[in-house]
Amino acid sequence: MNTQASSNCMRLVLSFFICYAISLFSISSAIVPLPAADQSGPIAITGAIIHVGNGEVIADGIITFDEGVITAIGSAGDNIDLRNHQVIDLQGQHVYPGFVLPNTTLGLNEVGASRATQDNVEEGDINASVRSAIAYNTDSEIISTHRFNGILTAQVTPQGGLIAGSSSLMKLDGWNWEDAALRSDEGMHLNWPAMKSRRRNPDTFEFETIDNPEYAGAVQVLHSLFQSAQSYTGERLNLNLQAMQPLFNGSAKLYLHADEAKEIISAVRFARSYPIAGVVLVGGREALMVKDLLLAEDIPIIYEAVHNLPDMAWHDVDEPYKMPFLLTEAGLKIGLSGGNTGMIQRQRNLPFLAGTAAAYGLDQETALMLITKNNAEILGIDDRIGTLEVGKDATLFVSSGDALDMRSSQILGAYIQGRDIDLFGTQQQLYERFRDKYSNQVE
Repeated sequence: MNTQASSNCMRLVLSFFICYAISLFSISSAIVPLPAADQSGPIAITGAIIHVGNGEVIADGIITFDEGVITAIGSAGDNIDLRNHQVIDLQGQHVYPGFVLPNTTLGLNEVGASRATQDNVEEGDINASVRSAIAYNTDSEIISTHRFNGILTAQVTPQGGLIAGSSSLMKLDGWNWEDAALRSDEGMHLNWPAMKSRRRNPDTFEFETIDNPEYAGAVQVLHSLFQSAQSYTGERLNLNLQAMQPLFNGSAKLYLHADEAKEIISAVRFARSYPIAGVVLVGGREALMVKDLLLAEDIPIIYEAVHNLPDMAWHDVDEPYKMPFLLTEAGLKIGLSGGNTGMIQRQRNLPFLAGTAAAYGLDQETALMLITKNNAEILGIDDRIGTLEVGKDATLFVSSGDALDMRSSQILGAYIQGRDIDLFGTQQQLYERFRDKYSNQVE
C-alpha cells in the first residue's frame, strides 16, 4: 500500500471512530425536552390556592384558559362556566404566575470551562448593535433547570464593555429563538464605569483602592456615543448608532448597571441628560443611600445582591437579606434578579431569593410580587405576564408547596401560553437513574 492510500485509510478510520464516539455521547447524554404543542382545548384548574401575583390570594380558586390566554379567574362560588373544559382538580395545591428572571445569560452560556459554548460577550467597549436574541440557544440543558423552579420567562442579556447590546425577553420554551421571543430588543444595557479600581502597591505589595484613571475617558466616550446617536440621521450606515435609536423614540429602555452610590448618581445624571424615557437601575447594591434621587427620577431597581455578603465590615451580616424590604419601605419600585450573571447555575434560585426577602421583612405575597408583577412591570411586559388576570398569557405553574421555600417547593406542572411544558430535565433523569440503582441495594 502506498503512502497516500495509507493516509486516506487512516483518515477514514479516524473519522469513523470520531463519529462513533459522538454518537455514543449523544445517546448517553441527556435529551432536552421537546417544545410543547399548542393548547388544543380549554383548560380549567379548580380547587387551587391561586397566588395572583399582585398580593391577592384566592382560596379554593378556579382559573380557566384557552388558546394560551386566561379566560376567567375567581373562587368556586363565582359560578365560572366550566362546560367543554378539561377540568384539573388540584385539591389545595398552589398556582403561581410564571416567575420572571431579569438580566441573565441563560441560553447564551452552557459550559463555563468551554469557550465554544459561551456566546454572551463581544470584544470592545461599544457593542450597541449586539442582539442577544439571535444567540439564544433553545437547546440549552440549563433552561430546564430554571423551569423546574417556576422560572418561565427570562430577560436574556449580553455582557461586557461599556455598551453591551440589546436584551430580549424569552419564553423558556420553543424550537428556536424566534419561537421563544416574547419581546425582542426591549432594552440597551450600559455598564457604568467604576470610579475606583484595585491594584497591588509596588512598594508594600498589598492591595489598595485608587481612583480609576480610565474613568473620565470612559464617560467621555459614552457622551460622544449618545450625542452621535441622538443626532444620527441614518446616512453613512453605522450599526451601533442605528441600534440606539429605540432609546430615543421610547420603544426601548436603558438599563444602567451600577452598584456604588456615587456611580449610581453619575449614571442617573448621565441618562437624564438625554431624552430617554425608560431608565432602569440594575444591581443597586447601595441604592438605599441615594433613594431620594431614584424616587425623584422615578427609576425602578432590579436588585441583585440578596445573597451577597455585606459590603463593609461594620454592616449587619443580614443587611443584603433585608435590603428588598428596606427599598420597598422607602417607596422604590424593586424587582429581583438571580444575582451574578457569571454564576448562571445559581440564577435558578430566583424564587428562593424572594423567599429570603420574605423572611427578612416582606410579607409572603409582597415578596412574590418582586419576581412576578414588579419584574414584569419594570421590563415592560406586564400586559402579557406577571399576574394571573383575564386577557393575559396563561403562563403559570402548579406547586404542591410554597414555591418560595426550597424545603417545600415542588413544581408539578407548568404552562407557557397555555402549552403544557415538559419539566423533565437532566437533573430529574440523573435522580431517577441513581434512585433506581441504589434503591435495589440491600443495606
